[in-house]
Amino acid sequence: MQARTPIVERSARRTAAITEAGRPDRRQAILLAAEKLFAQHGYHAVTIRQIAEQAGVPLALVGYYFGPKHALFHAIFEHWSHTIDERLAGLAALDNDPDDPRTLVRIIEVFTGPVLALRAGAEGEYYALLVSRELGHATAEVDRVLRGYFDPLAQAYIDALHLALPHATRSQVAWGYQFTLGALLHHLSDTRIERLSHGQNKRSDPAVAPMLVNFIVGGLRAALPRPQPGRAQETIPGSEPT
Repeated sequence: MQARTPIVERSARRTAAITEAGRPDRRQAILLAAEKLFAQHGYHAVTIRQIAEQAGVPLALVGYYFGPKHALFHAIFEHWSHTIDERLAGLAALDNDPDDPRTLVRIIEVFTGPVLALRAGAEGEYYALLVSRELGHATAEVDRVLRGYFDPLAQAYIDALHLALPHATRSQVAWGYQFTLGALLHHLSDTRIERLSHGQNKRSDPAVAPMLVNFIVGGLRAALPRPQPGRAQETIPGSEPT
């Protein structure tokens, strides 16, 4: 199997592809325009006409290349599906030893790191924003994307977390994954931190990645502590063993 190209290199090639042989790549321009507008305004607030205007192409070309709007939305996630593959590859490369205290840290690092790198880069910025904005909304379009692209990723990370936290039930770990995802998505999309810090912090600052990892790891360990000898572990309602 051919090795995946790193995210940064693929993003650079994506930009270069816009002007191949001295002519604009109109399909790519449409994809970029849709990604940006969906990230800024939300899927339902954006029209095909606005996407065509942003891309600088005739309206009919959007339908020619992608079909209806929901197919264009899906095409964005298909275009970036390699980033999910790379996160899964990073997870598979880990030595998941539950007795090693660094195992949980490494799992969270390979879960958050690639996404934070996307958000910090010019090419991945709008995709990361799109993910953080849309995946919290229960629409038919988003549900298809979640089931097709992100549910397999989530299941793999829940399994890894369960191996690292074997004293917890898988259903408890699934809650922990959702809380982890919530912290990551909020960091990607939040702008309020600049105001709350009186301008000392900047939005989605990649420099705070270690702090984010430590926060998530600390939360997981506090919420799912190892049982003390002679003491029964408290059960979270709805988290019976599976």
